[in-house]
Amino acid sequence: MPPKPRPHGKKSRPPVPGSTSPGLDRRTIVLIAAAGAVVLVLVAGAFAFTLGGDDKPDARAALEAAGCTLTAVPAAQPRDHSVASPTGTSKKWNTNPPTSGPHYAVPVVWGMYDEPVNQAQLVHNLEHGGIAVQYGDKVSAETVQQLKTFVQDHSRGTVLAPYPELGDQIALGAWVTPSANEPDNGTGYLAKCSSFDQDAFDAFFAAYQFQGPERFPMDSLLPGRT
Repeated sequence: MPPKPRPHGKKSRPPVPGSTSPGLDRRTIVLIAAAGAVVLVLVAGAFAFTLGGDDKPDARAALEAAGCTLTAVPAAQPRDHSVASPTGTSKKWNTNPPTSGPHYAVPVVWGMYDEPVNQAQLVHNLEHGGIAVQYGDKVSAETVQQLKTFVQDHSRGTVLAPYPELGDQIALGAWVTPSANEPDNGTGYLAKCSSFDQDAFDAFFAAYQFQGPERFPMDSLLPGRT
């Protein structure tokens, strides 16, 4: 009988369980795992930044770029109607103008004013998620007109009024809580600017409006209503 033909080359053997795949050594696998860990850290960091924190870094950056200051203080307590008169004040207020704390039982009517409004009432507006824009008696008529134009475009939940003791400054005030379920765990935000800046004001409104201890539908906070 003729001899059987011999096979050419070596037979491939099945991989041993637990061994590395062909072409990938241990060092390569370690590098791939490390790269994956870096990606996860970057994604987590970006997610955390998107969620933001109490300091609202985006609003702060825009305000400071415009030469404004932003003060954030724990909301004054108690959160009640203990100010008996609409023209009254409270020793509990911790910013000037006030941004949180005791207030009068009836808020100011939303809208624009040519005369100062009662702060005890205005704090009630902030409790409902509104923003107070107030300006000193040395702010120019041109800037006041810019403020009026801005507020016309942000009329829901906004009060614009003089506050003479601010002098040449403009103040933006808001009272913010993490949620409606945590009405007493809040922050008073007060920005002060020496001029009007569209980007800075937009950033403040985007960060802090409609987030008060008491959440009302936006369409219920219209000019002419309380």
